Amino acid sequence: MSTVYLGSSEFAAAVLERLAGAGRQRPALVITRPDRPAGRGRRVSSPPVAEAARRLGLALEQPASVNDPAILELIAGAARGERPTLVVCAFGALIKEPLLSAHRILNVHPSLLPRWRGAAPVERAIMAGDERTGVSIMRLTAGLDSGPVCLAGGEPISGDDDYGTLSGRLQRLGGELLVRALEESPPFIEQPAEGVTYAEKIVAADRLLDPHRPAVELERVVRALHPHIGARLSLDEERALGVARARLADDGPLAPGELAVSEGRLLLGCEPGTLELLVVQAPGGRAMDAAAYLRGHGLPARR
Repeated sequence: MSTVYLGSSEFAAAVLERLAGAGRQRPALVITRPDRPAGRGRRVSSPPVAEAARRLGLALEQPASVNDPAILELIAGAARGERPTLVVCAFGALIKEPLLSAHRILNVHPSLLPRWRGAAPVERAIMAGDERTGVSIMRLTAGLDSGPVCLAGGEPISGDDDYGTLSGRLQRLGGELLVRALEESPPFIEQPAEGVTYAEKIVAADRLLDPHRPAVELERVVRALHPHIGARLSLDEERALGVARARLADDGPLAPGELAVSEGRLLLGCEPGTLELLVVQAPGGRAMDAAAYLRGHGLPARR
C-alpha cells in the first residue's frame, strides 16, 4: 500500500517519523504548508513536518493549496500506478472535492471522538479537567471530524500533565494506531450522536488568566498552554505577565485579582481559591521562577 502524508505541526511530524519507519507504509510523498514568518523576529521557517520529511529523505511539496489541480495530479502519480491512501494529521488547511472523494483518506485525531472535534483537542481536554483522552483514526469526510472511526486508543490525563507531556504520549499512540489501521484495515464505525463536543481554536482570550474564575480552572489553563502557547495575566491595558507554571495554594483569603508575596512565593487571588505562580515571564523578558522574578522586579502592580 502506498501512502501520501499531509501534516504540518510538531504532533504531525512525530507521527510521520513513526509512519516512515513502518516499511511498506513509508510515504511516497509528504505535503505540508508553505514556509512562513514565525516568532518574534518573524524569521521565515518551515513547518515541523517539512523539516522531518527532509531529515527522513522523503519527497516533499509545500503548495499554496493542496486542492490545486497540479497537486491532485502529483498525488495521483506518487504511487506509480497505484491509488495511494492519504494520511492527514494536523494539516491545518481544508481538503475539498474532488480530492476528498478521490482517495481513501485517514485522519489521525488526538481525542476520543466524538468528544473534542476540532482544532485544539489536547488543550481543551486539559482545560476541561478530563481524566482521559486518546487518539482516533477516522475516515476524513466533509464534516468537522465527524467521519467514521476504525481504531481508537485511550490515554489517562494526570493532574500534572501539560500539553507537552500529554501530546508526547498521544503522538506515540497516534503513530502506532495509524500503522495498525494501514496494515489491518479494520472496519469503520459511525460516531455516536451523543457526547459531541468541539475543541475551538485557541485564541488570545483563552490565554488570559481571569482571576474571577476558580483557581482550579486557571491552573488547568496554564498546563494546557505550556510550553507551546503560554498563559498570561493582564497587569494593565498594555502589559501582561506570562505564566508558564502554576499550582493551587492554600494561602488566602486574597481578593480576586490581588497579587501577594508570601515567603518568596507569588500568589494570585481567584474566585474562589488562590493560585501560586511558579514560573513567570516579564514583558519582553525570559521565563524565570517566581522568587527570581520578585528579586529583580518586585511585586507587579495590577490596574
